[in-house]
Amino acid sequence: MSNPVVRWQVISSQPDAAASFFAKLFGWTVSQDNGMGYREIRTGDAKGIDGGIWPAPPGQAGFTQLFVDVADIDACLAQAVGLGAQVIMPKAVLPDGDAMAVLLDPTGLTIGVCTLVKR
Repeated sequence: MSNPVVRWQVISSQPDAAASFFAKLFGWTVSQDNGMGYREIRTGDAKGIDGGIWPAPPGQAGFTQLFVDVADIDACLAQAVGLGAQVIMPKAVLPDGDAMAVLLDPTGLTIGVCTLVKR
């Protein structure tokens, strides 16, 4: 498996304003029609990567995060910890069946790993 980047996520203290900005600037569509009320972003182009916008914890700065597709999240987390990373969000299965976790790499950057349900 090549482990491609398959999603991105913007964490924002103003998620509705951020979603509106990107929709107007790039013509992306925004939908919250999902089990978590997550602002899903569709770029509308097969060569683009879709993503989403989630609220930042109170008092935290916003950032952008990439999600990498992995075959086995648990094995990836174990390997990452062995390489000096920390798990900051353990594996969770979302209402749509996708699974994800978030790591803090040894340099202080966050990165998500996921296994997406084929739709």
